[in-house]
Amino acid sequence: MAKPGLAARRTALWLMRQVTEERRALAELLPKAVERLAPEERAHAQRLANETLRWMNRADRMLGPHLRKRPGPDVLNALRLGVVEMAVCAAPPHGVVDTLVSLMRERMRTAGSAALVNAVLRRTAEELDKWKTLPPPRMPGWLRRALVSVYGASSVAAMERAHCAGAPLDITPKAGNPAELAEMVGGFVLPTGSVRVPEAGQVSAMPGYGSGNWWVQDASSALPVRLLEVRPGERILDMCAAPGGKTMQLAAAGADVTALDISADRMARVKENLARTGLSARLVVSDALAWSCDAAFDAVLLDAPCSATGTIRRHPDILHVRDGSGLDGLLDLQARLIDRAAMLLRPGGRLVYCTCSLLPEEGETQIERALERHHGLAVDAATFGSAGLAISECAVETGLRIRPDYWENLGGMDGFFVSMLQKAAAPSFRQ
Repeated sequence: MAKPGLAARRTALWLMRQVTEERRALAELLPKAVERLAPEERAHAQRLANETLRWMNRADRMLGPHLRKRPGPDVLNALRLGVVEMAVCAAPPHGVVDTLVSLMRERMRTAGSAALVNAVLRRTAEELDKWKTLPPPRMPGWLRRALVSVYGASSVAAMERAHCAGAPLDITPKAGNPAELAEMVGGFVLPTGSVRVPEAGQVSAMPGYGSGNWWVQDASSALPVRLLEVRPGERILDMCAAPGGKTMQLAAAGADVTALDISADRMARVKENLARTGLSARLVVSDALAWSCDAAFDAVLLDAPCSATGTIRRHPDILHVRDGSGLDGLLDLQARLIDRAAMLLRPGGRLVYCTCSLLPEEGETQIERALERHHGLAVDAATFGSAGLAISECAVETGLRIRPDYWENLGGMDGFFVSMLQKAAAPSFRQ
């Protein structure tokens, strides 16, 4: 009979190797990695991988005094996982050590690896009080330097503390009073109207999920549609639609929605979510830069591909997968998507541009340059108040700048930039 937790830890170690050595994102890996696990083992494996990636630097500090030299990646990741599971997940040390030693015997050719994991984890288990005295893990140098230059060292340190806290479950109600949904799922209503569930279990087993009363969506991600203030019957294009949270918001508000995305696999998720919630939208799989339509839209929502540096609290693998090397390509793509969105918009229409990035190059600077190219576009700051945020804290000249350390007493929020642009009745476009 297999040891309890063996399959989950085996999967978590494989995931960690793919992230740290192959630089592959967890979102890409998880569906196939956990498909053969029981539901509780899936959740266990995902949590172990996420938390170990989140706390890796602190785990290395705990392990350092007990290692004469750096072991190979599989052994090192097993040690890291063991430390995090004992220190963060409060798992009994005996079970953690016993299972990881078994995994080392299974995976490694030499008995020395199992002996090393056994000895080091047993010593570390005796020093767990030291864990809380260590500083929060820092963002990688390329990102930290960029953010300190913009926000200052103290603000970046606050963001890093928010990353350590992780992210609670946020959900968006399809209709009705958010307070009623909050009572049903054991959560509370956030100032922006999203419902936060601090102690959520298996999502699909929560009240109202099967009947399509709500969907999972971070509170920050729900803000762009709120700025649009959708009117029933409006023709709206959700330009990079997957996984579909904003599409469902638009449809629930009564809009005539076209959801466009380049990925057929990701669009399949949008279709599933729409079916579960009983909402409808026109789904199109195409490259937004090449796609055209017969009539212009009343509004376009562009949640552009970006570095996703605002979602580290929810996706700590970003710290280990991204190195800033692809940023120039993303900036060029974002600018071209803005230009395309402006051309698909009717005179007098609205364009919401957003990214889940902390880098101004992907937010404020993109809008500044878009306004230089499109003399018929202007920032509509009057809509910022509809977001439900403290505008004095997050409003900038070109939009709303949201950071993960905001709402610290409520559990934080993803970093985001969102801007509302209005197109003039007689637009002017200059290449």
